[in-house]
Order: sequence, then structure tokens, then C-alpha cells
Amino acid sequence: MSIVLDREEVVGKVFNNNIVLVNSESKEKILFAKGIGFAKKSGEIIKRGTIVDKIFTIEDNENRINFNNMIELVESDFLAVCEEGIYEISKEINKELNENIHIALIDHLQFAVKRMRSKEIIENPFLVEIETLYPKAYSLAKMVADKVANYCKVQIPDGEVAFIALHIHSAINDGNVSNALRRNYLGSTIVEHVEERLNIKIDKKSLDYARFLTHIKFALQRILENRNADNPLGEMIRKTYNESYLIAEEVADIIGKELKVKVKDDEVTFLTIHIERFRMSLKVYYY
Repeated sequence: MSIVLDREEVVGKVFNNNIVLVNSESKEKILFAKGIGFAKKSGEIIKRGTIVDKIFTIEDNENRINFNNMIELVESDFLAVCEEGIYEISKEINKELNENIHIALIDHLQFAVKRMRSKEIIENPFLVEIETLYPKAYSLAKMVADKVANYCKVQIPDGEVAFIALHIHSAINDGNVSNALRRNYLGSTIVEHVEERLNIKIDKKSLDYARFLTHIKFALQRILENRNADNPLGEMIRKTYNESYLIAEEVADIIGKELKVKVKDDEVTFLTIHIERFRMSLKVYYY
């Protein structure tokens, strides 16, 4: 939906012909419109009534300072490519993004490109987990990575795409990257514990693994929000799958210590079902 400017805006910086930055009422605004930056210079006026396609606003004072510091160090064309990617994300999900994405994601992409050019590849231990738990964010990250890679003439590996996905997931959910990383770390720790207790190596491409990670994701959300997950079959599950239930209790203890919360019995029984699937796969294999 097009937007009509209700006041004159003064150009602060031109990223390219279609993207400009203006300072408006002590806020930084990024305006998108075909030709809006053509032949424009800093200090020139964009007239009231001008039709634009999108406006991103950076209101937080610390974010404004960080963004302005960053744009002094990053070339305008690169900023434009990144902002085009952020615009595509916003269009695809039809939702406003946390304003921090304009600083955190662009800063990350800038250093990622430097690492790629220097052949410094950072392994991402959570690649499969991120791709499984956040498929939409990962798909959008792939789109952004392709844009940046094409512009910079570099190859961006899947592990790096997963890091980008965390920034996008954070911006979509108005959270922060550290929480997403923390949960991914916890998910990996849980999987490793189950593997060790069952003496198996779980297939990271299997449906059971995807189900387990998805369950962990929503279980952690429920636990942190102190929401119930009633399981009317809890007593039966506890008695029928005693071995898996004991492992589920250990997993609950890991979660409880990490998040400093009490994991309810119903959550333990739900975990038991997933662990039992992995345990049953052993029987199928040895049969």
C-alpha cells in the first residue's frame, strides 16, 4: 500500500535512486520509492504529498546513533542492497520488523562479506536446528544472502545463512538474537543428551528429529510463559514408557537448570513420547 508524505522531508543520505534516508522529527526514516533518490543530494527537500512505497522508522535513540555511525562506514550501494532485502522480508511476511534489524543485520552482513573474502569460514553448529525450527526465516535469509552474494561477488555458505536467519527471526518476533541462540544451544544440548543416553546418532534429516525440535521450541515457550500443556494420558505414558520417561526427566532437569524454572510433569510426558520414538527406532534397526 502506497504512503503519501504529510510533510516535507530533508534528505540526509541517498542510498540509491530508490532509497533515501531522512531525519524526521528526531527519527531516522528510510523511504522507498522508485526514483526518489535520483539526482538528490544531502540537504535537498522531498516535497509533501510525495508517494512512497515503504517507510522504515528508527526511533530508539541508541539505534539512531548506531545506525548513523554505521552508514558513515559502509558504502551506500551495499546499504541499499541490504535495505532492499529487509524491504522484501517485510513485504513477504506483511508485518513490521523490529527496528534493530537495520543495525544488527547490516552490520552482520558487512562482516560476513569480509570473512568470505578473507576465506574465514565460521562453522555454525546450529545449522540444522535453525533450518528446521525457523524455516520461514531461513528461506528469507537465503533470499537476503543471495542478494548480497550477487552484489559482492562472494559465496555465502549455509551456515552463514543460518546466522542471518536468526537476525530475521528476531526482528519478526520483536525479540533478540541472544534468546534465539540460547534456545538453539539448549535444543542441541538436549539432543546430545538423548543421543548419549540411547547410544544412537539421531538422523538430523529425519521426520522424528524435526518433530522433536519443533516440540522443544514450543515447549520452551510454554515453560517460559508458565503455560500448561495438559496431557490426559500422562500417567499411562509414564508407566508404559518408563525408560524414555526417565530420560525425559533428565531433559526436564537440563531445561530447569538452564532456564531456572520448574518443568511440569505434563511437559515431561510429552517429551517422553518423542524420546520413545527414537528408542523404538533402535528396535527397528536391530530387527
